[in-house]
Amino acid sequence: MKRNKQWIIIFGTCLLLLLAACGNSPENKNSGENSGIKTQEKTDASAHEGHHKSGSGEVPENLKKAENPTYKVGSHAIIEADHMEGMKGAKATITGAYDTIAYTVTYKPTTGAEEVKNHKWVIQEEIKNADEAPLEPGTEVVLEANHMDGMKGATATIDSAEKTTVYMVDFVPTTGGEEIKNHKWVTESELSPVD
Repeated sequence: MKRNKQWIIIFGTCLLLLLAACGNSPENKNSGENSGIKTQEKTDASAHEGHHKSGSGEVPENLKKAENPTYKVGSHAIIEADHMEGMKGAKATITGAYDTIAYTVTYKPTTGAEEVKNHKWVIQEEIKNADEAPLEPGTEVVLEANHMDGMKGATATIDSAEKTTVYMVDFVPTTGGEEIKNHKWVTESELSPVD
């Protein structure tokens, strides 16, 4: 009986060591790390999936140019916002400056993709049938903005409103890649002067 217990203990110990060794093998370590990286990349990508990298530069007809913007068209600023990967810290060229009301919105894309929460920014002139009065948080609206796939025509809820100057900008992402042109929108508080 003692001998059977010893063999069971030895066999159990060997089995545990074998399983531990398999769990720490280089293949498993790499596949675990890679799957973690893939998951993270997928998460980052999905957060910005469908975001139009460059825009046409067209703006709504009734959008008023800022009379005296802090950052003039053609000047440079540093982007402090992180709406998309590689944006924060990038040097921007100002391509447009407009006085309006900027909103963060939550909406369900018309493509059937997952709900987008607190999207920055949609402006007053990109909301269907909006007059000049600011919209209150909680108001349900229809978007005319086309910044991301499935945005135009989507029903959205206003999360917050801010009367400000909004800027359209060109920038090269800090992560590398092609220059993004006519990105809409960055608010004045999301820019800082170039040193």
